Amino acid sequence: MSEYEKLRRLCAKKGEFFEDADFPASQASVFYHQTPPFQFVWKRPKEWCSKPVFIADGNNEFDIIPGKLGDQWFVSCLGCLNLTRGLFYRVVPADQGFDDENYAGIFRFRIWWCGEWQEVVVDDRLPTVNSRLVFVQCNGSNQFWASLLEKAYAKLHGSYEALKYGCSLDGLADLTGGITESVKIFTDHAMCTRLLNKLLDMTSIVTCTVNQSQVRSHAEKLPNGIMVGTNYRVLCLDKAETYMGNKIQLICLRNPLPISATYSGEWAKHSKLWDDISTDDIDRLDVENLLDNEFWMPFDEFASTFTHLELVHLDSETSKDEPSLRSRCAWQMRMWQSAWQKGVTAGGCRNNSDTFHINPQFHLMLSDMEEVIISLNQHCILEPKVIGYTLYQLPKNNADNIDKSFYKKNKSFVNSQYTNSRQVTHRCQLEQGGYVIIPTTFEPGQEATLIDVMPVTSKSAILKAPVTSDPKGLGQYEAVFLQLANEHKTINMFELQELLEAVLPNDYVKSCASLEVCRQIVLALDSSGSGRLKFSDFMNMMCSLKYWQNAFKKPHERHHGSAEGRKTTRCAARSRISVKHRDFIASRDAIYAQRWHFAIRRLLAETKFYLLTHVAARRLDTIRDSGLQFSSDFEANSRGVRTFGGDRFVR
Repeated sequence: MSEYEKLRRLCAKKGEFFEDADFPASQASVFYHQTPPFQFVWKRPKEWCSKPVFIADGNNEFDIIPGKLGDQWFVSCLGCLNLTRGLFYRVVPADQGFDDENYAGIFRFRIWWCGEWQEVVVDDRLPTVNSRLVFVQCNGSNQFWASLLEKAYAKLHGSYEALKYGCSLDGLADLTGGITESVKIFTDHAMCTRLLNKLLDMTSIVTCTVNQSQVRSHAEKLPNGIMVGTNYRVLCLDKAETYMGNKIQLICLRNPLPISATYSGEWAKHSKLWDDISTDDIDRLDVENLLDNEFWMPFDEFASTFTHLELVHLDSETSKDEPSLRSRCAWQMRMWQSAWQKGVTAGGCRNNSDTFHINPQFHLMLSDMEEVIISLNQHCILEPKVIGYTLYQLPKNNADNIDKSFYKKNKSFVNSQYTNSRQVTHRCQLEQGGYVIIPTTFEPGQEATLIDVMPVTSKSAILKAPVTSDPKGLGQYEAVFLQLANEHKTINMFELQELLEAVLPNDYVKSCASLEVCRQIVLALDSSGSGRLKFSDFMNMMCSLKYWQNAFKKPHERHHGSAEGRKTTRCAARSRISVKHRDFIASRDAIYAQRWHFAIRRLLAETKFYLLTHVAARRLDTIRDSGLQFSSDFEANSRGVRTFGGDRFVR
């Protein structure tokens, strides 16, 4: 049972209307930066409308307006959604309303959010001023689906004000689940025509728009009736011939807005210019039977009027919901999720040559030449990072051995723009072969979750890039090490503590890395006597910790993460360390994994190591003095690389 159904039944049982605690009826849900000179009064539609309806039966007419405080870009997105009714009912479930006997003031919507469809539940209290809606609303009808959908969308963003910073591309992606792309309309009409014909054969919703120079809540109208900032859907391209033998390239568009905003240019529906077109062509173009919001426009006028194509690419599963797309060739989506994590995978853009290579990356293999679309999406909404990606061509003979030096020596093949938009989409023509795509933030050390999506026409393979050749992938720590290191690329005990806090897995393990423990690590591993560690020293320590961790996790490990004292000898033996023990009496006595990890090696007489046990006070059972003594058969080799437990890192 869904959360919506549980809440609806609970409210019906109690005989009360739902009130959404996660998005309360308060001023903060509307504005969080600005303070308007009036107070909003939150009302349910039944409080001022005698017969409210959620969706009017059999009425597909779009009469949505932004209101005094709403956003025109969002209305344009709703208009596109309304034109694709199959997708509309995926987002706006029709099995809810105000006249239902189980009405409890609760509604639900499905919005594509962070790479998946999410059901968003809201109550039906809407912000009003003087008993009038001030955000998105229906003009002249008593439908409320648009107002409630806007509220659900505002809930995901944190407030209505946050929608002021949105755009139609983000809105179209969130309301369709597709990959959106903006393409500037070419001055080369032949090239533009080829692109449109290709897109109209695919499961893409093709729209065109006139980009406005500045954000406005209400749309402007051009002399030919075209509304600025509104997404007109492209239906098809065709040609007509005049009686004089002149051929005219035409494009058919559909206006999502009310009839009052229809096209009124020279080739409008009842223009006399149609008298020069042959009757056969007029019948074939079905000019007389066009819907009121559909019209033909000469391609020359189209290219000079509209500035951009805004595209929504849908996969086969989603496009099946929309009848107008079912006969088209479906895009095949390739999706890969990852994250930029400080000190691990957040290396920044190519300007940061020492850390660029640690960014997430994946391989793209193309069997033929193909035009590919790569879309990088981040999940940061309130404070989006500046993001982009770089693409390199892989060497044919050694594609799996990609390291830092590869990116320093080779020139990038494709560079996207860097922007703080939620998504960065770029199309490029690629030859047959292998490529590595590296999504990055512009600055290193910035954290965010990301999704890379690629709609392709063929079964191109995307493979996650192989792990680097550093032992156990420990090279990922180099970025944060270099951020903390001095000009000689060394760190002291204070910087080591900060480094361990950045790279260790959880708060409890981090708490064991006290300043005293870090001091002992520096004493044990510093061969120069400077009180500082090189990166190779740090890697030796991490290799040892990982090796001991594996030994600790062998079959003698308990489910709660501790090893009984009598079994510590076995763990040590697996690490090739002999342990002489006494006084492991009670079964309660245990060495916890965190304590085991932070047992510090101290070098005595160049060949003898002692394990310094550091007891973390929190959540540990009383640990008696075990009198552990350790002996080691390890020696520093001639290259000065110390080995612990069989692993080593050579720089």
